[in-house]
Amino acid sequence: MNESKRLPLYNLYLDDSGTRHPDRRFVTSPKGDWFALGGILIKEEAESEARKLHADFCGRWNIDYPLHSVKIRHKSEEFAWLKTISKSDADAFYQDLQSLIVSVPVLGHACVIDRPGYHGRYFEMYGRRRWHLCKTAFSIVCERVAKLAVRDNRRVRVFVEETDRDADKRISAYFKELRAEGLPFGKDTSSKYGPLDALDLRHRLLDQAFKRKSSPMMQLADLYLYPMCRGRYDAGYGPTLVLRDHAKLVDCTIEQGEIEYLGIKYSCFDEQNKKGP
Repeated sequence: MNESKRLPLYNLYLDDSGTRHPDRRFVTSPKGDWFALGGILIKEEAESEARKLHADFCGRWNIDYPLHSVKIRHKSEEFAWLKTISKSDADAFYQDLQSLIVSVPVLGHACVIDRPGYHGRYFEMYGRRRWHLCKTAFSIVCERVAKLAVRDNRRVRVFVEETDRDADKRISAYFKELRAEGLPFGKDTSSKYGPLDALDLRHRLLDQAFKRKSSPMMQLADLYLYPMCRGRYDAGYGPTLVLRDHAKLVDCTIEQGEIEYLGIKYSCFDEQNKKGP
């Protein structure tokens, strides 16, 4: 058997947040305007534990529908019942959800792009020829996880939440391009990040597939992604601080000097909008 096929695996689960169009007049949130692809990185052998913790939580609260970050935060749709129970019961739910999030054996990873910053930086140079933000975000987070896989002698399976047919086709094309040609960025601007070449990416990035929101792991990716985005604009955002305090973000597990090329990527945050740490 080929040695590479015997390597243990990382599973990377990616959700998206915000709009992938650089100049669409739609603000992601009153707290910030971003597009992000990110979620959770987990060792394949730890996934059964994570799924059991998710199932146990849902069983305790009689939940037979997906945990959805937006609906939970706004107490809407399937989670409208959170408005009808006592404050103490609602507090117990959120505390139990927090316990789930920090106990699953995963790390949060993402690429978060400030849309106004991206527009200001690249519109004059590229105009309408700029590519969708998902190409930048997907390429960066996959390449950084591939470097973690090099460090840990693993390979990576990438799972992305299904959206629409066109967007999913683009993601599949980005993955094939990464494995065939390497990162799509100019060498002069990306060399400082020590990017892997196409040969290394082809070896480390094993395959890519799509998952529905019914996937427990994709639900966990959703729950992790929003705090990674929001926390860059709001340094005191509670769920982000909880993830940091419990070392559940990849940045908490690497050296400070490694964050620039291995950690969560915050792109196009200029001095005017940089409010996070």
